[in-house]
Amino acid sequence: MPALDDLLAVLTLEPAGGSVWRGGSLDLGGPVVFGGQLLAQTLLAAGAAVPDKEVKSLHTVFARGASTAEPLEFAVDVQQSGRSFATAAVTVRQAERLCVSSLVLLHAPDDDLIRHQVPAPDVGPPAAAVPSAHSSAFWEVRTVGGVDVADPDAVGPATLGIWTRFPGAPDDPDVGRALLAFASDGFLIGTAMRPHPGVGQSLAHRTVSTSVITHTLAFHGPVPAGRWLLLDHESPAAGAGRSYGRAHVFTEDGVLVASFAQENLIRAFASDRAPSPGERAAH
Repeated sequence: MPALDDLLAVLTLEPAGGSVWRGGSLDLGGPVVFGGQLLAQTLLAAGAAVPDKEVKSLHTVFARGASTAEPLEFAVDVQQSGRSFATAAVTVRQAERLCVSSLVLLHAPDDDLIRHQVPAPDVGPPAAAVPSAHSSAFWEVRTVGGVDVADPDAVGPATLGIWTRFPGAPDDPDVGRALLAFASDGFLIGTAMRPHPGVGQSLAHRTVSTSVITHTLAFHGPVPAGRWLLLDHESPAAGAGRSYGRAHVFTEDGVLVASFAQENLIRAFASDRAPSPGERAAH
């Protein structure tokens, strides 16, 4: 099982000349690169191209899945860079295949003129949440109320609270944002499935075709990824084979540090594309 050092190594991109960087993939047991890894690497590629600013927001379209067996190429086009803001377009390719297209906004933060935030929900501390099967050697995940979005028979509202942290993560602002990007990709499809009997995340890629289509992530402050963060998810709408979800991210003491939103594909397999019983689709 990968360790934190393995993840950090994958997030360390290698310059490939000009405005191009190369990276590998973390082996999480499947043939397709985890979308959260691609988000994290994209943020770091943009930051490497514009080192005098920090990432403020990321707007991503997942065009197609990327293979864990091939290297990834991150091409950064800095479209504009001024005193306060910069805009960078980042494309992720494998050979000639476009996998991900992102627009990244970077900024030099100003002093507060105004400041407010929504309050953190009262969900209890991380110690009261239930360890999740999503946890790994480098990523600790706990579910508020013990909700199991993998269980097709566990029906509830289209909401989900997740406590998450990366124990031992370096105290580096860029890495903190990248690790949150990694964590932000994993739970909004399951959140959308919760109200519907007979549908659960364990069926994804087996009897239900699912995929993240777009992902938008905005940072409101520093992200202490090595400490507990609450991801407060909700899915306001689903239909026509799609779902929409969003979440706020709070520190344990209630500070709002980020928000994200996602559009997803959730549909039945076409008859000629369904995997054999017991098998998993490649994408």
